[in-house]
Amino acid sequence: MNQLEQLRQFSIVVADTGDAEQIQEFKPTDVTTNPSLILKAAQLPETQAIIRDCIMQAKADNESNWQDDAIDRLAVEFGVSLLQRVPGYVSTEVNARLSFDTQAMIDNAKRLLAYYVQRGVNTDRVLIKLAGTYEGIQAAKQLEAEGIKCNVTLVFHATQAIAAAQAGVFLISPFVGRIQDWYKQQGSLPTEPNLDPGVQSVKSIYAYFKKHKYSTIVMAASFRNANQITQLAGCDRLTISPSLLADLATSDEPIENTMLDNITQPIIDDSTGINEENFRWAVSNDPMTNEKLSEGIRLFYRDHQNLKTMLVNNIVAN
Repeated sequence: MNQLEQLRQFSIVVADTGDAEQIQEFKPTDVTTNPSLILKAAQLPETQAIIRDCIMQAKADNESNWQDDAIDRLAVEFGVSLLQRVPGYVSTEVNARLSFDTQAMIDNAKRLLAYYVQRGVNTDRVLIKLAGTYEGIQAAKQLEAEGIKCNVTLVFHATQAIAAAQAGVFLISPFVGRIQDWYKQQGSLPTEPNLDPGVQSVKSIYAYFKKHKYSTIVMAASFRNANQITQLAGCDRLTISPSLLADLATSDEPIENTMLDNITQPIIDDSTGINEENFRWAVSNDPMTNEKLSEGIRLFYRDHQNLKTMLVNNIVAN
């Protein structure tokens, strides 16, 4: 078996793309999207008619804020298309600009789900994707209490992960590659592949969740190479870009489940729970987490704004 086939024996494979053709090629169980992926997919010629329909509907229903509304509708249209190609879940992200406003994220999530319902989709298969800020986790907690499954993303620190698990969140997305990026930029990246700080972070979170019997799913994300993926074989889910899926499919090197081995990263004690004060301190006091969480939110919002520009240009061109 190639490595992708081997990987499916240990973990659920999720495709990190908005491209329907790539979904068809690699046949993942789930698919996850974000504003950057939607922006890329929205530039394909075959999506232009969908974009125009979303603009028309948004302008008819929400003239004063039609651009954000059109982006929500576009995200849902991509989600509907992708759900037709996978048997599992699709993750759809709320506007990153709302990452510090709990109620605004809840409202945006419910609007997205309402558009899915209008399209006849069973919303049990939709995960609402929220940034791993304190407010994002509080929004996820309330949504989960109402039966709405959430994916807390941009997770870089154990405190974020544990707070999400304590909130009853369905799934978290700890980022591997962006952690590696930070240590590389600092000149402190270990040379041994088995000491990759992003990989070790996920292994620690995974082991901790299993030890404490949290039901929250760990879906490792943001990979820079296939070696990071194979080191996490056995993690609940792995969301992988098409280029790395292709790399795995063309290699027949053996892999095995090593998720519970070599857990070296320290983890906090949650015996008294995580409140707002110690959550904010943990995030602020860790330079990597503080920088990468803020950067991730900025980059997702940048591509949200680029989508707005694309929508305006589409009107001008037509």
